[in-house]
Amino acid sequence: MVDIDTQIPTAFDPFAEAKDSGAPGAKEYVHIRIQQRNGKKTLTTVQGLRKEFSYEKILKDLKKEFCCNGNVVQDKELGKVIQLQGDQRKNVSHFLINANIAKKDQIKIHGF
Repeated sequence: MVDIDTQIPTAFDPFAEAKDSGAPGAKEYVHIRIQQRNGKKTLTTVQGLRKEFSYEKILKDLKKEFCCNGNVVQDKELGKVIQLQGDQRKNVSHFLINANIAKKDQIKIHGF
Protein backbone atom coordinates (compact mmCIF):
# COMPACT_ATOMS: atom_id res chain seq x y z
CA MET A 1 0.00 0.00 0.00
CA VAL A 2 0.99 3.63 -0.43
CA ASP A 3 1.82 5.70 2.64
CA ILE A 4 0.14 9.08 2.39
CA ASP A 5 1.15 11.75 4.84
CA THR A 6 -2.00 13.42 5.98
CA GLN A 7 -1.90 16.71 7.70
CA ILE A 8 -4.54 17.63 10.16
CA PRO A 9 -5.44 21.28 9.73
CA THR A 10 -4.76 23.42 12.76
CA ALA A 11 -5.77 26.94 13.61
CA PHE A 12 -3.63 29.16 11.44
CA ASP A 13 -3.29 32.84 12.12
CA PRO A 14 -1.94 34.57 9.00
CA PHE A 15 -1.27 37.75 10.99
CA ALA A 16 0.69 36.10 13.82
CA GLU A 17 4.10 37.34 12.72
CA ALA A 18 2.70 40.79 11.91
CA LYS A 19 1.61 41.24 15.52
CA ASP A 20 5.16 40.69 16.73
CA SER A 21 6.75 43.01 14.20
CA GLY A 22 6.47 46.76 14.04
CA ALA A 23 4.32 46.62 10.93
CA PRO A 24 1.87 49.49 10.47
CA GLY A 25 -1.22 47.32 10.84
CA ALA A 26 0.02 45.63 14.02
CA LYS A 27 0.21 48.63 16.30
CA GLU A 28 -1.59 49.24 19.52
CA TYR A 29 -3.39 52.54 19.68
CA VAL A 30 -3.07 55.19 22.37
CA HIS A 31 -6.58 56.45 23.10
CA ILE A 32 -7.03 60.01 24.34
CA ARG A 33 -10.57 60.66 25.55
CA ILE A 34 -12.48 63.44 27.24
CA GLN A 35 -15.13 62.88 29.89
CA GLN A 36 -17.65 65.46 31.03
CA ARG A 37 -17.78 65.95 34.77
CA ASN A 38 -20.16 68.40 36.41
CA GLY A 39 -20.92 71.67 34.63
CA LYS A 40 -18.06 72.84 32.42
CA LYS A 41 -15.48 70.62 34.12
CA THR A 42 -13.84 67.95 31.97
CA LEU A 43 -11.41 65.09 32.45
CA THR A 44 -8.87 63.87 29.87
CA THR A 45 -7.90 60.18 29.95
CA VAL A 46 -4.93 58.54 28.22
CA GLN A 47 -4.86 54.77 27.84
CA GLY A 48 -2.98 52.24 25.76
CA LEU A 49 0.58 53.30 26.47
CA ARG A 50 3.09 50.48 26.41
CA LYS A 51 3.77 48.67 29.68
CA GLU A 52 7.50 49.45 29.75
CA PHE A 53 6.85 53.18 30.18
CA SER A 54 6.73 54.68 33.65
CA TYR A 55 3.26 56.15 33.89
CA GLU A 56 4.19 58.18 36.96
CA LYS A 57 7.07 59.93 35.17
CA ILE A 58 4.93 60.66 32.12
CA LEU A 59 2.21 62.04 34.40
CA LYS A 60 4.71 64.24 36.23
CA ASP A 61 5.92 65.73 32.94
CA LEU A 62 2.36 66.22 31.66
CA LYS A 63 1.32 68.00 34.85
CA LYS A 64 4.33 70.28 34.74
CA GLU A 65 3.96 71.01 31.02
CA PHE A 66 0.24 71.82 31.05
CA CYS A 67 -0.14 73.25 34.58
CA CYS A 68 -2.92 70.87 35.53
CA ASN A 69 -3.50 68.16 38.09
CA GLY A 70 -3.81 64.46 37.36
CA ASN A 71 -3.30 60.91 38.56
CA VAL A 72 -2.78 57.33 37.40
CA VAL A 73 -5.76 54.99 37.88
CA GLN A 74 -5.54 51.19 37.76
CA ASP A 75 -8.52 49.77 35.86
CA LYS A 76 -9.40 46.06 35.76
CA GLU A 77 -10.08 45.95 32.01
CA LEU A 78 -7.97 48.80 30.64
CA GLY A 79 -4.90 48.58 32.86
CA LYS A 80 -3.27 51.85 33.88
CA VAL A 81 -5.01 55.02 32.74
CA ILE A 82 -3.67 58.56 33.09
CA GLN A 83 -6.28 61.16 34.07
CA LEU A 84 -5.74 64.91 33.67
CA GLN A 85 -7.91 67.87 34.59
CA GLY A 86 -9.40 69.87 31.74
CA ASP A 87 -9.50 69.34 27.99
CA GLN A 88 -5.86 68.40 27.26
CA ARG A 89 -6.44 66.15 24.21
CA LYS A 90 -4.41 68.12 21.67
CA ASN A 91 -1.73 69.01 24.20
CA VAL A 92 -1.26 65.37 25.24
CA SER A 93 -1.18 64.27 21.60
CA HIS A 94 1.60 66.75 20.75
CA PHE A 95 3.49 65.83 23.92
CA LEU A 96 3.44 62.09 23.16
CA ILE A 97 4.63 62.69 19.59
CA ASN A 98 7.43 65.10 20.61
CA ALA A 99 8.63 62.79 23.41
CA ASN A 100 8.71 59.80 20.99
CA ILE A 101 6.33 57.86 23.22
CA ALA A 102 3.86 57.28 20.38
CA LYS A 103 3.73 58.01 16.67
CA LYS A 104 1.11 60.24 15.14
CA ASP A 105 -0.67 57.35 13.41
CA GLN A 106 -0.87 55.40 16.72
CA ILE A 107 -2.90 58.09 18.52
CA LYS A 108 -6.69 58.15 18.45
CA ILE A 109 -8.42 61.23 19.86
CA HIS A 110 -12.03 60.71 20.96
CA GLY A 111 -14.70 63.08 22.22
CA PHE A 112 -17.00 65.93 21.27
